[in-house]
Amino acid sequence: MKVLIINSGSSSVKYQVINTVTKDYLAKGIVESIGLDRSKIKHEKKGVDKITMEQSIPDHNTAIELVLSLLIDKKNGVLVSFDDLDAVGHRLVHGGEHFNSSVLITDDVMEVMDDCIKLAPLHNPANIAGIKAAKVHLPNIPMAGVFDTAFHASMPDYAYMYALPREYYEKYGIRRYGFHGTSHYYVSRRFAELVGKPIEDLNLISCHIGNGASVCAIQGGKSIDTSMGFTPLEGLMMGTRSGDVDGGAVLKIAEYEDMSINDMNMMLNKNSGIIGIYKKSSDLRDVEDDIEKGDKDALLAFNMFNYRIKKYIGSYAAALGRVDGIIFTGGVGENGDLTRGPVCANMEYMELYLDEEKNKEIIRGKEGFIHADNSKVKIAIIPTNEELVIALETEVIINDN
Repeated sequence: MKVLIINSGSSSVKYQVINTVTKDYLAKGIVESIGLDRSKIKHEKKGVDKITMEQSIPDHNTAIELVLSLLIDKKNGVLVSFDDLDAVGHRLVHGGEHFNSSVLITDDVMEVMDDCIKLAPLHNPANIAGIKAAKVHLPNIPMAGVFDTAFHASMPDYAYMYALPREYYEKYGIRRYGFHGTSHYYVSRRFAELVGKPIEDLNLISCHIGNGASVCAIQGGKSIDTSMGFTPLEGLMMGTRSGDVDGGAVLKIAEYEDMSINDMNMMLNKNSGIIGIYKKSSDLRDVEDDIEKGDKDALLAFNMFNYRIKKYIGSYAAALGRVDGIIFTGGVGENGDLTRGPVCANMEYMELYLDEEKNKEIIRGKEGFIHADNSKVKIAIIPTNEELVIALETEVIINDN
């Protein structure tokens, strides 16, 4: 089956065409800066040099139209016509408590998704815009939705509930939902394949570490806890997000600075985390470069970032009772040996030992194990493949319907 994967953001559309038989992509790309003066599309046909074009792309409908024209282009395309396309799979961020698995997109589903906008006002409207645009240009192609939150629907109530007055959960759905679910799902199952054991027999801690970051405790293939919460703000320190912070401190800053809700939202989501401490950048690579130059703010940001990952691993080890593997994925997780080293240091209580040489030698974008021979807990680096998960989930949904 040939499946077009669409990941529609507020000002971007990422896409891939995947062959579910070979489990490989045929073409992929991204439309950037939608609605801005200088929109750009980067497109790559497998085995052919990437092309980049700049032009006016005022909205998601125009972006999807441009993507589809490239996919059937004689030189850069991979489809003879849209009839070659079997399905479209959409990455959807927030399904609330309505969706605990992937779904066939129908009018009823779209109506419920509209109701979920209040849970993810930054992400869900863009997801919906991508679906509507795809339906305009591909009205006869079946479509499925794969939710980031669905993997975490298995969390027990004592893990997902907040210790707030219960009526806020009952009235507004305020609880922990978790994100990066598709990534945690993929890497945990890939780990099971690599070690040759059933996923049902494994207790794993998955660390998706990038500009956005989360840790997930996975027991028998199911999420039992995760660091992100009602929104992606909770949990780890990230590139621009604060992660865990005392609500009382937030209230006091708002009082001192006379900040509105929008001001506070901007501060916590865009001006905190690494950029808040280091000031110069939200990119950990810049932090690492400046540490070598003796920058104290860079060192502080780096130590805070790594310490919080370590702390979550320790808490999830306690929740799981036994840990068979730690997985690192995401841009930093896959490539940041300087982060993996401190995170895995001094973990003897778990019988976890890092092989420093393997950690440094792992090739960018490649799978590998970096634990020492005497480590009871395996440490894996597994590049995530959320698009493949969406494609395979879409195939199942379409075949079942």
